Amino acid sequence: MKTILKQVTILNPEQKLNQKNDLLIEDGIIIRIGNLKESDFKSAEVLDFENKYCVPGLFDMHVHLREPGREDEETIVTGSNAAAAGGFTGIACMPNTNPDIDSAEIVRFIKEKAKNHLVDVYPVAAATLSRKGEALSPMFELFEAGAVAFSDDGVAIKNAEMLRNVLEYSKNFGTPVIEHCEDESMADGVMNEGFISTSLGLPGIPNVAEDLIVMRDIMLSEFTGGKVHIAHISSKNSVELVRQAKKRGINVTAEVAPHHFTLTDESLKSYNTNYKMNPPLRSRADVDAIVAGLKDGTIDCIASDHAPHAIEEKEMEFIYAPNGIIGLETQFGLVMSELVNKKHLSLSQAIEKLSINPRKILNLPVPEIKEGETANLTIIDPDLIWTVDIAKFKSKAKNSPFDKRLLTGKSVAVINNKKIYYESKFRSI
Repeated sequence: MKTILKQVTILNPEQKLNQKNDLLIEDGIIIRIGNLKESDFKSAEVLDFENKYCVPGLFDMHVHLREPGREDEETIVTGSNAAAAGGFTGIACMPNTNPDIDSAEIVRFIKEKAKNHLVDVYPVAAATLSRKGEALSPMFELFEAGAVAFSDDGVAIKNAEMLRNVLEYSKNFGTPVIEHCEDESMADGVMNEGFISTSLGLPGIPNVAEDLIVMRDIMLSEFTGGKVHIAHISSKNSVELVRQAKKRGINVTAEVAPHHFTLTDESLKSYNTNYKMNPPLRSRADVDAIVAGLKDGTIDCIASDHAPHAIEEKEMEFIYAPNGIIGLETQFGLVMSELVNKKHLSLSQAIEKLSINPRKILNLPVPEIKEGETANLTIIDPDLIWTVDIAKFKSKAKNSPFDKRLLTGKSVAVINNKKIYYESKFRSI
């Protein structure tokens, strides 16, 4: 079957492409760009994407799929469905499942479950057994089975010597070590420590809890030459630490989640547990520093930290409710609304942080939009105004603070693995 994307603007900053053209796809391959014949249109399904952009398929490098262990919250399939609905053709899933992703068998299980889906799923393996920080995981076996990075996500790797070992082993594969930067001895709170936490009577987590581990990890990256990736960076000082490390040539990268450049700890005045997350929502000064870090390239990419929870869990008393929100289906709209439309980033810069840089960090090929290449594409409408409706989400979970929020910019279709997700349906292409 032939499919034509008609009058779409092809945008790929990696290839320096920004042109309006027709694009012919057959059997999942880009056959021709422009110069289509009349006969091509007669024998093909034509999708009119006037005023839409065709970009390399978006990639989210920080997603929690919960399978194995908590399939009531999310599964590999439902999480992948949510990714497609949000405009993503690839995701990396974090290791804090039950059991943890600390064996080759679990890596293979995830890849097998995901293999026939439109969305590519890449497991991130535990750096230490059961993520306890006491013994190295079988890193060689995990890498050979398909792990693309190592992390004890949910906690930082417990001590400096263990992190040193992980970084030195990971150098054999060129994989990053993804760190949840938080000093556990200072992390007993439930929100950002400051005036708001004091006024609400809730125990706080100070910024320095994150800053200490970011500093430690940067120093060990410099010492070992290993690759450290700072997950969901949230504090002003941490952004500056990464900025200075990059200036010194240290092998460190960083990501930010949309909620950390969109919301502040003021949101918690409602005691709504959908604003409870870890790292916690910080102050306006932290948000401003994150936006500045995105603008100057200190922060390399944007990732959702998609964290599904059951409704009954999030309906607990605030202090007992679990941390985290879902984000795959709101991420692109928030990037457009909060960063692109407010002139903090250009659309090209946003695509770099949502598609190109995450793949580079994980040593994955970046999709090219050219004849003969496999179609791995996201079609976006930068001007589409829409209202978030969690009832329509593809994710099993509904724990989002953005329900009923008006956003501008949305993915309207994704194409990958000879499949298309368009008008809320999956089919072959």
